[in-house]
Amino acid sequence: MAQTMRLPVRSKRLEIRATPEQKKLFERAAQIRGTSVTDFAVSKLQDAAREIIQEAECEEDRKVFFHALTNPPEPNEYAKAAVARYKRQVRG
Repeated sequence: MAQTMRLPVRSKRLEIRATPEQKKLFERAAQIRGTSVTDFAVSKLQDAAREIIQEAECEEDRKVFFHALTNPPEPNEYAKAAVARYKRQVRG
């Protein structure tokens, strides 16, 4: 017996105001995609939101990485011991 895929229940409402031209544009795009305006809008808003969040997180990651490169912490005792061992091995 085939299992059916369960879609999440949409329980929250989101309202937007649009010009008549924007509404016609959205309706036409949804029609071309073969979907409702609601499904079209939710899909595109979700895609845009994910992209914006990802860009913001990437920017924050870049800042943290750059800060770590330009302001390295002082080496701890373990790191100092590792450098000393390496130097002894290299110098023979």
